[in-house]
Amino acid sequence: MTYHIIGKLLQGRYQIVESLSAGVFGQTYIAVDVDYPQNPKCVVKQIKVSSSESGYLEMLRLLFQTETQTLKLLGSHHQIPEFIACFEENEQFYLVQECIEGHALTAELPINQQCGCLWSESEVVEFLIDVLGILEFVHSQGVIHCDIKPENLIRRNSDCKLILIDFGSIESINFGIGAELPIYRIPVTSLGYIPPEQFIGQTQPNSDIYALGMIAIQALTGLEPLQLKADPYTNEIFWRSQNTPVNDYLAAVLSQMIRYDYQNRFQSAGEVLRVLKQIIWETQPPEILEADSQFLLEAAIENDNSQNPTSGKFSPLLTGMKVGLAANSLVMGFGVYSLVNSSPAYSETDTLYKATEEYQAGDLQEAIALAKSIPSHSNVYPEAQATIEEWQQQWQVAAQQYQIAETAFHQSRWSDVLHAASQVPNILYWQSKTDKLVQQASVNIEAQTEDLLAKAYESAREKDFSTALQYLRQIPQESHAGTLVQEKLAEYNRKRQIRAAYFLQKAYKQASIGDFDRAVKLLRNIPNDTLVYAQAQVKLNEYTQKQRLLADNQKVASTNRTNSFVPKKSVTRVEYLQGANYLQEVNIR
Repeated sequence: MTYHIIGKLLQGRYQIVESLSAGVFGQTYIAVDVDYPQNPKCVVKQIKVSSSESGYLEMLRLLFQTETQTLKLLGSHHQIPEFIACFEENEQFYLVQECIEGHALTAELPINQQCGCLWSESEVVEFLIDVLGILEFVHSQGVIHCDIKPENLIRRNSDCKLILIDFGSIESINFGIGAELPIYRIPVTSLGYIPPEQFIGQTQPNSDIYALGMIAIQALTGLEPLQLKADPYTNEIFWRSQNTPVNDYLAAVLSQMIRYDYQNRFQSAGEVLRVLKQIIWETQPPEILEADSQFLLEAAIENDNSQNPTSGKFSPLLTGMKVGLAANSLVMGFGVYSLVNSSPAYSETDTLYKATEEYQAGDLQEAIALAKSIPSHSNVYPEAQATIEEWQQQWQVAAQQYQIAETAFHQSRWSDVLHAASQVPNILYWQSKTDKLVQQASVNIEAQTEDLLAKAYESAREKDFSTALQYLRQIPQESHAGTLVQEKLAEYNRKRQIRAAYFLQKAYKQASIGDFDRAVKLLRNIPNDTLVYAQAQVKLNEYTQKQRLLADNQKVASTNRTNSFVPKKSVTRVEYLQGANYLQEVNIR
């Protein structure tokens, strides 16, 4: 339909000159404003209208007018396109925004690890601070962008500032009937930047932080998000390797930005900004960074406390950073302690290594015995003692989670099996045991999914969208059909909303001709969680009263007709009996 609108003049002012892109919510164009002498360019977004039903259009109109107020507020930020206008024409809805002259961030990101243009740490920190400032403002307006990616960050030619564009997917904007938007039809360019919770309709403000962290990692590594691998048990992304020269502080910040569970991430853009501004990034050899890590971290914590004197304790954010740094140091060797102190004897290090092998193989007692054999005068001794305690705690957790997974498996609670298995610590022995349960549970989940989908499709064919939605919501989130399920949830919910609006309009028509019985039946078919339910309840009460009044009037009328007819019938019967008696008397005589 693009060719029909190129060259068209909207509102007698905005002439469409070029098509930009098509998305879930509509089509975007470049237009010129003919009201100004220089014909400045602007961006026009045509909102997709999926139905011509009067009830649907009326609700869409109300939502459009309400939610564009949010875009006006967002456009007041100097790094967000200015909101120019919104209007309706021929039952189509349009948004007009400032056109940003510049290039997408995609052009600045490295193509691969060997391209020679990987970003430096200082460039990444500068980028993060710049975009986090925009997100902090966006989130303060009560909305989430939901589609942070390189294509939506434009480097403005006039001042080289980054501009955040394309707010068509923000969480608070519902340009369609229904509580759930079809945002699950994710564009290909968004894949990899979208956090897991967004795919299941649980978008959070820090969902945008996840996406931003993935862009920063791409700048450092030259790898696109979909090229990175994830831990099969924890789902955490592996991004830091020997080919990624980045200090522990920045690595810990980025890792916390992209945690799989949004509850373990930074909770706000402001939190990330505070950490980035508190930590002094210095270009030093890795040995110095390792030795100074504890000192610099404590200085950052002290600085955080000085800015929040009433807190009375360490910032939870920096405390989490400390844990992140500790985790990173384990990957690099036997920890910061071994680097600060003199190197241990090889045999003692080898003993701890062998103990670790026994632990991973499933022999906890042998592992502990080997670790305890390390003499107390060794530099490895403190680490060995700490490791023993950690092993005992993790082993207990692993055994408990395996038992939970096994119990859930026997009770056919497949999702609980996967959840418990994901909580098993990184111990090969226990993970190999849970893998068998996970494999069978996954097969059963897919079979259950097929059955529920079939039932949902059948209900939808019968126009019973409420029952169809109930079946879809029973499908486990772990199913491979997750994206399809979310699409169908949005589709059926939208159709249910439209059907509810249709019932309401039809009830109006039936009531207008006095058929209150039919009107009441239609209104009672409207689900209680639809947009028109409250309005339907008002009309239901009204029509029920009229229905009773009409029934009472009909009853009175019927009684009156009966009363007027009975006397005449009685007289005729008397006359008949009298005549019959007379004839009988004549015959007797």
